[in-house]
Amino acid sequence: STSTATDKQHLVGMSARPDLVGEWKIHLPDGIHTVQFEHGATTGKRVVRVDGEEVLRKNWMFNLIGSENFKVSNQSATITIESEVLTFVYSIEVGGKSLEQFVKAQNKQNRTWYAVLNGEEHRIVIDTKTLEVYVDGQKMNTVGEFVEDGAENHFRVGSHPAFIKTISSGNRRKGLLYKLNICGHEFDPIAERIE
Repeated sequence: STSTATDKQHLVGMSARPDLVGEWKIHLPDGIHTVQFEHGATTGKRVVRVDGEEVLRKNWMFNLIGSENFKVSNQSATITIESEVLTFVYSIEVGGKSLEQFVKAQNKQNRTWYAVLNGEEHRIVIDTKTLEVYVDGQKMNTVGEFVEDGAENHFRVGSHPAFIKTISSGNRRKGLLYKLNICGHEFDPIAERIE
Protein backbone atom coordinates (compact mmCIF):
# COMPACT_ATOMS: atom_id res chain seq x y z
CA SER A 1 0.00 0.00 0.00
CA THR A 2 1.03 3.61 -0.42
CA SER A 3 0.83 6.39 2.12
CA THR A 4 0.27 10.10 1.89
CA ALA A 5 0.32 13.10 4.19
CA THR A 6 -1.99 15.93 3.30
CA ASP A 7 -2.45 19.47 4.64
CA LYS A 8 -4.65 18.41 7.31
CA GLN A 9 -1.10 17.25 7.11
CA HIS A 10 1.65 18.91 5.23
CA LEU A 11 4.28 16.47 4.08
CA VAL A 12 7.59 18.26 4.03
CA GLY A 13 10.05 15.55 3.18
CA MET A 14 11.21 12.01 3.48
CA SER A 15 14.51 10.68 4.79
CA ALA A 16 16.49 7.46 4.88
CA ARG A 17 13.95 6.12 7.42
CA PRO A 18 11.75 3.81 5.34
CA ASP A 19 8.76 4.18 7.69
CA LEU A 20 8.88 8.02 7.77
CA VAL A 21 5.49 9.02 6.38
CA GLY A 22 5.10 12.62 7.49
CA GLU A 23 7.03 15.69 8.57
CA TRP A 24 5.49 18.98 9.65
CA LYS A 25 6.90 22.35 10.75
CA ILE A 26 5.11 23.91 13.73
CA HIS A 27 5.78 27.64 14.20
CA LEU A 28 5.64 28.69 17.86
CA PRO A 29 7.02 31.78 19.58
CA ASP A 30 9.87 29.71 21.05
CA GLY A 31 10.94 28.41 17.64
CA ILE A 32 10.04 26.40 14.57
CA HIS A 33 9.64 22.79 15.65
CA THR A 34 9.89 19.77 13.34
CA VAL A 35 7.53 16.85 13.93
CA GLN A 36 8.32 13.56 12.20
CA PHE A 37 6.06 10.54 12.16
CA GLU A 38 7.02 6.97 11.31
CA HIS A 39 4.34 4.36 10.67
CA GLY A 40 5.07 0.73 9.89
CA ALA A 41 2.26 -0.21 7.52
CA THR A 42 2.67 -3.92 8.26
CA THR A 43 3.65 -3.86 11.95
CA GLY A 44 1.65 -0.81 13.00
CA LYS A 45 4.80 0.66 14.59
CA ARG A 46 4.39 4.36 15.45
CA VAL A 47 7.23 6.73 16.28
CA VAL A 48 6.89 10.48 16.87
CA ARG A 49 9.96 12.73 16.95
CA VAL A 50 9.93 16.41 17.88
CA ASP A 51 13.05 18.31 16.84
CA GLY A 52 14.82 14.97 16.30
CA GLU A 53 14.05 13.66 19.80
CA GLU A 54 11.85 10.59 20.09
CA VAL A 55 8.81 11.46 22.23
CA LEU A 56 6.61 8.43 21.52
CA ARG A 57 7.19 4.87 20.33
CA LYS A 58 4.74 2.01 19.99
CA ASN A 59 5.80 -1.25 18.37
CA TRP A 60 3.61 -4.01 16.97
CA MET A 61 0.25 -2.24 16.97
CA PHE A 62 -2.51 -4.50 15.64
CA ASN A 63 -4.76 -1.58 14.77
CA LEU A 64 -3.08 0.26 11.88
CA ILE A 65 -5.32 3.34 12.20
CA GLY A 66 -5.93 5.63 15.17
CA SER A 67 -4.28 8.63 16.79
CA GLU A 68 -1.28 9.50 18.95
CA ASN A 69 -1.10 12.41 21.42
CA PHE A 70 2.11 14.24 22.36
CA LYS A 71 3.48 17.73 23.09
CA VAL A 72 5.27 20.22 20.86
CA SER A 73 6.85 22.70 23.26
CA ASN A 74 3.89 23.73 25.43
CA GLN A 75 1.21 22.79 22.86
CA SER A 76 -0.73 19.54 22.75
CA ALA A 77 -0.64 17.77 19.40
CA THR A 78 -2.31 14.75 17.82
CA ILE A 79 -1.38 12.76 14.73
CA THR A 80 -4.29 10.83 13.23
CA ILE A 81 -3.92 7.84 10.91
CA GLU A 82 -6.87 7.14 8.62
CA SER A 83 -7.30 4.50 5.97
CA GLU A 84 -8.51 5.34 2.49
CA VAL A 85 -8.65 2.92 -0.42
CA LEU A 86 -5.24 1.18 -0.36
CA THR A 87 -3.54 4.11 1.35
CA PHE A 88 -3.08 5.78 4.72
CA VAL A 89 -3.68 9.49 5.29
CA TYR A 90 -1.88 11.23 8.15
CA SER A 91 -3.07 14.47 9.76
CA ILE A 92 -1.76 16.60 12.59
CA GLU A 93 -3.66 18.84 14.97
CA VAL A 94 -1.98 21.34 17.27
CA GLY A 95 -3.80 22.92 20.18
CA GLY A 96 -6.98 21.08 19.11
CA LYS A 97 -6.94 22.67 15.63
CA SER A 98 -5.94 21.49 12.20
CA LEU A 99 -2.47 22.72 11.25
CA GLU A 100 -4.01 25.29 8.88
CA GLN A 101 -6.37 26.63 11.58
CA PHE A 102 -3.56 26.64 14.14
CA VAL A 103 -1.28 28.69 11.85
CA LYS A 104 -4.11 31.20 11.28
CA ALA A 105 -4.68 31.51 15.05
CA GLN A 106 -0.94 31.92 15.67
CA ASN A 107 -0.76 34.67 13.03
CA LYS A 108 -3.59 36.50 14.84
CA GLN A 109 -1.94 36.19 18.25
CA ASN A 110 1.74 36.57 17.31
CA ARG A 111 3.70 38.93 15.12
CA THR A 112 6.85 37.57 13.50
CA TRP A 113 9.79 39.25 11.83
CA TYR A 114 12.92 37.94 10.14
CA ALA A 115 15.93 40.24 10.19
CA VAL A 116 19.43 39.63 8.83
CA LEU A 117 22.13 41.23 10.96
CA ASN A 118 25.83 40.80 10.13
CA GLY A 119 24.89 38.03 7.68
CA GLU A 120 22.92 36.05 10.28
CA GLU A 121 19.14 35.61 10.10
CA HIS A 122 17.14 36.16 13.29
CA ARG A 123 13.50 35.30 14.00
CA ILE A 124 11.77 37.74 16.34
CA VAL A 125 8.27 37.00 17.71
CA ILE A 126 5.97 38.92 20.04
CA ASP A 127 2.97 37.25 21.65
CA THR A 128 0.42 40.07 21.47
CA LYS A 129 -1.58 38.69 24.42
CA THR A 130 1.30 38.37 26.89
CA LEU A 131 3.75 40.83 25.21
CA GLU A 132 6.49 38.20 25.62
CA VAL A 133 9.26 38.66 23.05
CA TYR A 134 11.33 35.78 21.64
CA VAL A 135 14.53 36.10 19.62
CA ASP A 136 15.67 32.92 17.89
CA GLY A 137 13.45 30.88 20.24
CA GLN A 138 14.76 32.48 23.45
CA LYS A 139 12.39 34.49 25.65
CA MET A 140 13.90 37.94 26.12
CA ASN A 141 13.87 40.28 29.08
CA THR A 142 12.20 43.46 27.86
CA VAL A 143 11.85 46.95 29.22
CA GLY A 144 8.54 48.59 28.36
CA GLU A 145 7.92 52.28 28.11
CA PHE A 146 5.03 54.45 27.04
CA VAL A 147 5.79 56.93 24.27
CA GLU A 148 3.75 59.72 22.71
CA ASP A 149 1.97 57.55 20.15
CA GLY A 150 2.00 54.11 21.79
CA ALA A 151 4.30 51.77 23.72
CA GLU A 152 7.73 50.28 23.12
CA ASN A 153 9.23 47.01 24.38
CA HIS A 154 13.03 47.30 24.35
CA PHE A 155 15.39 44.30 24.08
CA ARG A 156 18.50 43.21 22.17
CA VAL A 157 19.01 41.08 19.09
CA GLY A 158 22.53 39.87 19.70
CA SER A 159 24.50 43.05 20.34
CA HIS A 160 21.97 45.25 18.52
CA PRO A 161 19.45 47.42 20.41
CA ALA A 162 15.88 46.77 19.30
CA PHE A 163 12.30 47.54 20.23
CA ILE A 164 8.82 46.62 19.13
CA LYS A 165 6.52 49.61 18.93
CA THR A 166 2.80 49.10 19.47
CA ILE A 167 0.49 51.79 18.10
CA SER A 168 -3.20 52.13 17.39
CA SER A 169 -4.22 51.60 13.78
CA GLY A 170 -7.05 54.10 14.27
CA ASN A 171 -9.44 51.35 13.13
CA ARG A 172 -11.22 49.18 15.72
CA ARG A 173 -11.44 46.21 13.36
CA LYS A 174 -7.75 46.37 12.46
CA GLY A 175 -6.63 46.80 16.08
CA LEU A 176 -3.06 47.49 17.09
CA LEU A 177 -0.06 47.69 14.78
CA TYR A 178 3.36 46.30 15.67
CA LYS A 179 6.64 47.52 14.17
CA LEU A 180 10.09 46.13 14.87
CA ASN A 181 12.95 48.62 15.03
CA ILE A 182 16.57 47.43 15.10
CA CYS A 183 19.32 50.07 15.13
CA GLY A 184 16.93 52.63 13.61
CA HIS A 185 15.67 50.34 10.81
CA GLU A 186 11.96 49.52 10.83
CA PHE A 187 10.56 46.12 9.86
CA ASP A 188 6.96 45.05 9.17
CA PRO A 189 5.78 41.69 10.50
CA ILE A 190 5.20 38.77 8.15
CA ALA A 191 2.52 36.08 8.24
CA GLU A 192 4.03 32.65 8.79
CA ARG A 193 2.88 29.86 6.48
CA ILE A 194 2.52 26.14 6.64
CA GLU A 195 5.75 24.48 5.55
